[in-house]
Amino acid sequence: MDVLESVFARAEGSGIRVCFPEATEEKILLASREVTDKHYAVVSLAGDPAAIKAAAAQYNVDLTGIDIIDTTDEEALEKAAELYAGTTTTMLSKKAVLRRAKADPMYAGLMYQAIGDVDVCFAGLTHTTGEVILGGQMVIGLADGVSVVSSVGIFNIPGYEGSEGQLLAFGDSAVNTNPSDEDLASIAISCCDTIRALLGWEPRCAMLSFSTDGSMEHSMVDKVRSATKIANELRPDLLIDGEFQFDSAVSPRVAAKKVRHDSKVAGRANIVIWPDLNAGNIGVKLVQYLARADAYGPMLQGFRKIVCDCSRGAPVSELVGNVAMSVVRAKELKTLKEE
Repeated sequence: MDVLESVFARAEGSGIRVCFPEATEEKILLASREVTDKHYAVVSLAGDPAAIKAAAAQYNVDLTGIDIIDTTDEEALEKAAELYAGTTTTMLSKKAVLRRAKADPMYAGLMYQAIGDVDVCFAGLTHTTGEVILGGQMVIGLADGVSVVSSVGIFNIPGYEGSEGQLLAFGDSAVNTNPSDEDLASIAISCCDTIRALLGWEPRCAMLSFSTDGSMEHSMVDKVRSATKIANELRPDLLIDGEFQFDSAVSPRVAAKKVRHDSKVAGRANIVIWPDLNAGNIGVKLVQYLARADAYGPMLQGFRKIVCDCSRGAPVSELVGNVAMSVVRAKELKTLKEE
């Protein structure tokens, strides 16, 4: 069973409620139909009901079993904004969130997510990544102990024999250009929590650099060392170690030669953290194109609840896969809160 088959199996029958605010887009409507038919989630489309029904008719999509959140219903929005203003995590006033919700269904969806009417908000076809992140930060807010929104992805690398078989998680390759040491620590912590929720792994997270265990001295290396220390102080329950070169992180043979301290991560990492976006972007593309690897994601992380951004060029199959991954993460998040 590959990673997506496992995710689909865990998503089926979840009862997790997913809101799509870009509800007149053909791919969103088609993905909503498939997600509903396969019972991965309970779908809500946010927007003008007349426009949504017209688009569904145009694209021959049956809306049976799919809820519509009417963002033109000012009375309902007013009540939701009142509830939102009473939450402990709100960053916006009632007036501010209401103004945004009336102007943009994404903000309405995020508001309903904040008050618990939906579990996941899924956007990205007509909103940029920056707009999705800004909306998530303003309406949902960041998770406790997290200082920055980031991304995580998963490689499926043919022929790779790592500690999790062909799979290796990585972050952040999409959001933070030149993260500080505190940001890197936050990214590592978020990646560990996301991957544990999504795949059930015990995270072993390697902070990557061009130095291994003090082999080089440079300010860029110092940042990674500092990030490792901060992460360990914030979350001593997680296995986060570094600094490591990539081979020292994933190869037991290389780690045995290069790593001088006792490490439960070195040579056995199942998550790697790029030091900046240069390394992350280049690293992902090298693995994709030279190793012919599939790369799932990137998935946004760091919010109090699951906010998903998708690629504008993503096919429906990819949207459905991303929804399923978001559902599994939201399901795990709800389980943890109930405990």
